[in-house]
Amino acid sequence: MYKVYAIKSNSRNYIYVGLTSNLEERLKRHNDGQNKTTAAYAPFSLIYTEDSIDRISARAREKYLKSGSGKEFLKRLNN
Repeated sequence: MYKVYAIKSNSRNYIYVGLTSNLEERLKRHNDGQNKTTAAYAPFSLIYTEDSIDRISARAREKYLKSGSGKEFLKRLNN
């Protein structure tokens, strides 16, 4: 089982979308600054999760959420 997730920086206007099979460990790595892409934006709050049955469908959903339409969807959830 894979999860697609979105996290929002607590200090800056930044949303990151990713996928993982271990959400707790992945969030810990983001918040500990172990991810090069997100280290400058830590700490984060989880704002969205979605289950996917396999990596292929999770990747497709991740790509959508990273698009302009997907980011707008996430921003509307967060207001």
